[in-house]
Amino acid sequence: MSSSELAAGDGSVDSKKPKKSKGFFHSVTSYASKAVGTVHNGISSGISSVFNIGNEDMEVTAPDGGEGDAASEAGKGRFKKEEQSQLWTMMHKYIGADVTSLVTLPVFLFEPMTTLQKMAELMEYTDLLNRAAVEKDPYVKLALSVGWALSPYYAYQRTWKPFNPILGETYELTGYNNIDYIAEQVTHHPPMGVAHAEHPLWTYDCISKLKTKFMGNYLDVTPTGQTRVRFRETGEVLDLVPPMTKVHNLIVGRTWVDSYGDMVLTNMKTNDVCVLNFKACGWFGSGRHEVSGYVENAAGEKKLYIWGKWTKAVWYKACKPDGEPIEGAEEVLIWKLAEVPKNDKYDYTYFAHLLNSFDTAPKPVLASDGRIRGDRLALERGNTKKAGSDKTKLEERQRYERREREARGEEWTPRWFRPTGETACDGELPIFEFTGTYTERVAAIKSGQLKDGLVLTEEEDPSDKYSPWQYKAPEEVELLGASNPDHNLSSSSLTESLKPVDSQKSDPVLSGGGVRPVVKPGLIDPAAIDAVVSKKAVG
Repeated sequence: MSSSELAAGDGSVDSKKPKKSKGFFHSVTSYASKAVGTVHNGISSGISSVFNIGNEDMEVTAPDGGEGDAASEAGKGRFKKEEQSQLWTMMHKYIGADVTSLVTLPVFLFEPMTTLQKMAELMEYTDLLNRAAVEKDPYVKLALSVGWALSPYYAYQRTWKPFNPILGETYELTGYNNIDYIAEQVTHHPPMGVAHAEHPLWTYDCISKLKTKFMGNYLDVTPTGQTRVRFRETGEVLDLVPPMTKVHNLIVGRTWVDSYGDMVLTNMKTNDVCVLNFKACGWFGSGRHEVSGYVENAAGEKKLYIWGKWTKAVWYKACKPDGEPIEGAEEVLIWKLAEVPKNDKYDYTYFAHLLNSFDTAPKPVLASDGRIRGDRLALERGNTKKAGSDKTKLEERQRYERREREARGEEWTPRWFRPTGETACDGELPIFEFTGTYTERVAAIKSGQLKDGLVLTEEEDPSDKYSPWQYKAPEEVELLGASNPDHNLSSSSLTESLKPVDSQKSDPVLSGGGVRPVVKPGLIDPAAIDAVVSKKAVG
């Protein structure tokens, strides 16, 4: 299917000739707050109107319409007026602040997924990395890789908040596209998650950290982390810098998400680069979801033109050094959105449901895995009251852990990653590296030398076994689960205990340690996972 066939009638970009960038839709956002007496300037998407809540004026933005539409937008959204007032009372004091971990929010704002799980949504279309790893053309390699990098943005536009992971919480994924994936929450203030994935053709490392700015009825989100992919055969390393994101109508109106600015993917070995511009939503929805850009060589000569929509599909075609597409050049599909469930309660993709499923957890799974935390599990199963109660218990237990560490003069030590002492992003991002001990653990379990973790079934409630904890809590504050007795194993002690495993000489993934079902990302058969989805609180 060509780009013109797929995009016909929806206002997508012209596939034959790149449009010259006109920049973002800039305007002065007038948010007049009587409480703080400030005026904020920024990028405004769609058409905005002002709506009064209590004694405050709230900017409301309609993504697809004009002034009248923006005014009527204020009467829409998921919150009743009394809920809007309650949320505003809770949040107004944080205007201009980074609210990543400042605010304790009610559970009705959440989706049944943790941030560590949401990080793993980037694994869905990793078949593109498989293809890129063996691609001989360096520019097509980058085009395929940037298709993988933009692929989760359809899922990222969900407007429910994921649960913040507890310090020490983990998430494991196996049995999908021959990937072994581990993520761990390594800091709490500010919240940071670190992930590592291994595939026979590539490895993946991510340090996830977000900087936010709360502006009343919208939130600016700036990613300040680090994401890198290494291709095993060539040793090439790709470095990804993602675009900005803005969440509109947080309290008043229907919440929607817009990503804008440049996504930059650099081959650190060759200095070839792909710069893909995410266009900000403009008047009457113009440019919404559109992307366009180029793959360039180290000399700055344009080689491939890339265009499409991050909610549908993306293509490339050969171009001249000045960016003009070559006449008659073939349009090549890079990525196309897989089929998604209809009328899903949380707007989940099929892959998101797989991430929540116990079927994609290794057997056994770590007791610190976020799948089994009580609040997430209760919300997924439709028990909002229990989810709220369990969320409070977990937060109180985490506060107890912090007090206990301070009293003992001890510091938190991650289990599967370690700080290198280096920083990035002008010193704002501490760098963590994968220790390799998780790979050794997996190999030891497969060989029968180590028994550790839990074997889960969808029918049970394993939340009482959830344990990211560093200490065993006294009975009066023990709220959920027991302490994890082996958490404080250092990397060196774990390596020592696994010495019989010759993990240094063979990669357990590459050497076929266990047979995994392979599901091709982007070609997920909905019927094949109906059994999984039917067990969830969907619709």
